[in-house]
Amino acid sequence: MATNRSKRPGFSRRARFGLFAGYVAAITGALVGFGLILIAIFDPQGFSSIRGGVSDLTAPVSSTGRGAVQGAGRVDDGIGAWWNAGRQNIRLRNELTVARRRLIEAQATELENRRLRQMVRLIERESDIVVTARLVNSSATSARRFATIFAGRGQGVEPGMPVRAADGLVGRIIDTGRSASRVLLLTDRSNIVPVRITRSGTPAFTTGRGDGQVDIRSLEAGSNPFERGDVLVTSGTGGIYPPNIPVAVIVRVFGDTALGSPLANPGALDFAIVQQSYEPPSEETGLAEADEISVADDE
Repeated sequence: MATNRSKRPGFSRRARFGLFAGYVAAITGALVGFGLILIAIFDPQGFSSIRGGVSDLTAPVSSTGRGAVQGAGRVDDGIGAWWNAGRQNIRLRNELTVARRRLIEAQATELENRRLRQMVRLIERESDIVVTARLVNSSATSARRFATIFAGRGQGVEPGMPVRAADGLVGRIIDTGRSASRVLLLTDRSNIVPVRITRSGTPAFTTGRGDGQVDIRSLEAGSNPFERGDVLVTSGTGGIYPPNIPVAVIVRVFGDTALGSPLANPGALDFAIVQQSYEPPSEETGLAEADEISVADDE
């Protein structure tokens, strides 16, 4: 089939119109630019007026565009700040955790130092100390209350010796091994300790309850010498426990009996002191001392 040679090759009418409009715009722009150059050269004042008018026309558009750019910048800054805040929050939480851990360690160290200082002052004050050793365990739930101290016959520890801490009486030694001994705690039901009230000097005795506290009874039948807050110390009666060791504080009064809370908590102690058993002065010793005093007075 023969090709129709009458058709003109080329663009469509729309394409030709667009090309023509492009040429017109380019020529117009060139003429306008050339005219502005001539005005700027020969009439600077007029060119300045034209430039001011163009600024007036473009200022709203520039302002709108600037606001849009600034808004986008603020959104970007907000997103960045939110992202940075999240990272800073995680970092601050981590630092807070570390600081809390260090604070706990510092408090534990301070508590240990305070206990050691109290123990050192007690050791310097007492002259009948056998050994200072670590308490390695203590019963907290059993009806019988015992503890183990890391000192035995090899360190001179013997059954019957009292055990105390800086806060007060802990108990007494009942069994000894070569390097460890068992302590009958103050709160055991079978442990009876003669005491006196520091406020009045009234004699009494404590008996363990097996629950971490002690019962207190007066030696004077029918009397009620107890008051809440009274502090009890060992009286030295009957031997074993030297006098004036803090024992307990009264927390409740029931008629002629009272409930006491021990001042020394074996579960919180690291070290304890084993002392020589106390031997109260005999009657003969007391009479001899009295005779010596009377002779000195006569002289």
